[in-house]
Amino acid sequence: MSEEQQNEPQFAIQRIYTKDISFESPNAPKVFVENWTPQVNVGIKTEINALDETNYEVVLTVNVEAKHEDNSVYLVEVQQAGIFLAKNIPQEQLGPLLGIGAPNALFAYAREVVSDLTTRGTFAPFVLQPVNFEAMYAQQVAAQKQKSSEETH
Repeated sequence: MSEEQQNEPQFAIQRIYTKDISFESPNAPKVFVENWTPQVNVGIKTEINALDETNYEVVLTVNVEAKHEDNSVYLVEVQQAGIFLAKNIPQEQLGPLLGIGAPNALFAYAREVVSDLTTRGTFAPFVLQPVNFEAMYAQQVAAQKQKSSEETH
């Protein structure tokens, strides 16, 4: 491999894996014999951990909670993770790759797990709607800038 090829930017998925899965239906079997219309709340967050100079773990955490009145119908938590190689990437491009590109790659896997878990609980499959990871990343960057400017004052 030439020196020029060794210095080329590389971004690749090394591995995608499920880090944690949880499904609860705390009010079963009662919820199966009642008429209910659940309110569903979805929470999504990402976490980036450097493993070494070129490998990063990105964890996409998805929480889905279905409630009827004050009772939980079901709770799903999925931590879908991946190891991503990011070599010779300029620093200003690294954040967006790990904060937008990596979660986009993980999202399809998390969506499948959530749908499968709700089906296994004998509920209708819950299909996660598309997520704008670019907007989420922009919010995180803005929040970090706000926090660092508050700390310097």
